[in-house]
Amino acid sequence: MKRRHFLGLALGGPAWSAMAAAAAAGQGSACQASLGRVVVVGAGFGGATAAKYVRLLSGGRIEVILVDQQAQLISCPVSNRVLGGQLTLEQLTFGYDHLRHEHGVQFLRGSVTAIDGETSRIVVAGKKLSYDRLIVAPGIDFLFDAFPALAASGQQIPHAWKAGPQTRNLRQQLLAMPDGGVFTIVVPAQPYRCPPAPYERACQVAFYLKTHKPRAKLIVLDANPVITSKRALFERAWRELYPGLIEYVPSSEVQQLEVASKTVRTAFDTVKSDVLNFIPPQCAGRIAQVCGLANVGQRWCEVDLVTYGSAVLPRVHVIGDAIDAGLPKSAHMANAQAKVCARAVVALMQGEAPDPLPAFSNTCFSFIDDRQAMHISTRYRYDLVTRSMVVAGEAMLSERPSAQEGVDAGVWAQQIWADVLS
Repeated sequence: MKRRHFLGLALGGPAWSAMAAAAAAGQGSACQASLGRVVVVGAGFGGATAAKYVRLLSGGRIEVILVDQQAQLISCPVSNRVLGGQLTLEQLTFGYDHLRHEHGVQFLRGSVTAIDGETSRIVVAGKKLSYDRLIVAPGIDFLFDAFPALAASGQQIPHAWKAGPQTRNLRQQLLAMPDGGVFTIVVPAQPYRCPPAPYERACQVAFYLKTHKPRAKLIVLDANPVITSKRALFERAWRELYPGLIEYVPSSEVQQLEVASKTVRTAFDTVKSDVLNFIPPQCAGRIAQVCGLANVGQRWCEVDLVTYGSAVLPRVHVIGDAIDAGLPKSAHMANAQAKVCARAVVALMQGEAPDPLPAFSNTCFSFIDDRQAMHISTRYRYDLVTRSMVVAGEAMLSERPSAQEGVDAGVWAQQIWADVLS
């Protein structure tokens, strides 16, 4: 009962669905005068959720246009399992048909090259598109300043930090690696997308090596001083499941890279690899950089956490991994922020005040082998004094990984995919 309750509430549970249904029903019999147009840039977990909930919460009275370069969403959550061999990319690839047909979201495929805050227009594929409110969910991009050669080495040294072709490439390199070879994962300093993901990836690679290439070695070069999430649980999993297979080296910021030989040098060591998975430092997605939304160190976007309104451009809202808020950068967090933002945008377009005290939760599962998983779940609430989201109560953390949590992780994935796209 507790487990079902936890999973049911993980994405806002029935409360958000009931709120959206009530809004739609309440508007249904009223005059369907248009409230205006919302354009959403970026159709990932944040953007697609925002598009859906603006339509739902407005009772269909707000026109929504969702813009993205890609015709499909490839799920980053659970994509590390592609490396372990439990899933394929095809199983993680979804279209936007339900958003179009069930919710009336218009989908426009194209690259946004400019945002004109003065005229409230964006430029998509050379054409201008007007908006009353703009929601930008740009995700992440990568900082290659320190290692420019890395930017052009995607086939040879894939980061696979956006699920897609590089994920498949990294899997193929793992399969081709000789028994007795070296697989190296380079972890950037925080902040980066999904704090526990590099360590889950280490588990999935180690599981494959243990099963198929037991003489191989996995090295984790972490720029952070310690494992950044679920530290005790990962350390225990590595100790119990993969003794002698994983070498974890903290405070190992890479100082030099030789692409041809897949060799990296830190202040302490030189590591040559058969497979090098170099995860670069990250920043807000390209459109945020181009349009000046990334005003925090030219890296992240400052927003008002009540409405997710940009500190730079009026009537523009930014959600997801791109924002500077001291919050985990995760799919679940983007999904939660999108709902708060959608509710605020609908309120503002109806001439009402947004909820002054938003609250939500963030849940993250990590698989340690082919069946067992573990999770951390944290609740957040808005603090009026600090104007930030603060932790509300203690985080829920697994006592230990289990096969049941592996099942729960699968249920969580199905739930969030459905919440975003159905």
